[in-house]
Amino acid sequence: MKLRVYIETTIPSYLTAWPSENALRAAHQQVTHDWWSGRNLYDLFTSELVLEECRKGDPDAASERILAMAEIPSLDQAQVIDELAIEIARRVPLPPNASTDALHIATAASHRINCLLTWNCAHIANVSMWLMIRGVCRSADWEHPYTPPCSSSRSF
Repeated sequence: MKLRVYIETTIPSYLTAWPSENALRAAHQQVTHDWWSGRNLYDLFTSELVLEECRKGDPDAASERILAMAEIPSLDQAQVIDELAIEIARRVPLPPNASTDALHIATAASHRINCLLTWNCAHIANVSMWLMIRGVCRSADWEHPYTPPCSSSRSF
């Protein structure tokens, strides 16, 4: 049985972006490309929220992001997801502009995704926030998907 992986917006963004001159960003892009080449080892999922985010910005870049995500099924967003996202936003110190991060987490948790793949190191892949988010998910009887911290290797 393959691991179920939720692809968050930063993955297609790094995958399709022009090569960066910033060493860290360039490394993230390379790791993303390397992982993407082996993506068939996993069952990939995304959400309409990711696709909405991918459509923003430069039209050519948006088109490339959407094309990269074309074969990935989009998970339904139900009321329970909104309720879990609200609880995450209430109990975890996310900034107001990070409400979509709570929705990504809630979507992945409610669909029993094994891993949430992201480069969002500020909130989603932040180890201290991950522990708080996991607690919120468990208190709502959901298991938080594994989210590799940004400081570690992206292989799992």
